[in-house]
Amino acid sequence: MKAFVRGLLARANEVPKIHQRKVSAGFGCLTSPPPPEKGLENLTVADVLSTKDTEVDTWISCRTNDTVSDAVKNMAKHNIGSLVVLKPGDQQYIAGIVTERDYMKKIIGAGRSSKLTKVGEVMTDESKLVTVSSGTNIIKAMQLMSENHIRHVPVIDGKIVGLISMVDVVKAIVDHQNGELKRLNEFIKGDYY
Repeated sequence: MKAFVRGLLARANEVPKIHQRKVSAGFGCLTSPPPPEKGLENLTVADVLSTKDTEVDTWISCRTNDTVSDAVKNMAKHNIGSLVVLKPGDQQYIAGIVTERDYMKKIIGAGRSSKLTKVGEVMTDESKLVTVSSGTNIIKAMQLMSENHIRHVPVIDGKIVGLISMVDVVKAIVDHQNGELKRLNEFIKGDYY
């Protein structure tokens, strides 16, 4: 996986070449640029969030005073690997994040009871939390996740607006690359007109 991420990051840092196609109109040659596209350097976390399932929130939460057992059941129910942890109260203020890894290391590995332990005791606290904004470039988000050995990053624009995973980012990059290949094939065939 690390080699794959390094390859994607190296590919994203390449400077794209602009190609032009000469078209003969019978009276001379016209030069037309390829159709506009949004390059990897312009893809943002907001673009990733917009592709996620809209019937389900882009993040599922629990509260600091919930038991770890309830939080893990919530993760299993939604088939996800992390929950955003909110501070007690009606506001959407983030207190941290709790992940499968937290459960394994701090509950199972430490021999603690998940039914007696509160999420606030095992979560990654907001002071240590790595976050991005919706305007963050997806390559930068991928670098943050890779450098910090994390798979989930809350998206904060003043308050929590979503959660992205390494899978979400890689999928967005692969989808972009597939779209780029399709555009290049259409350009070569002349089908883009």
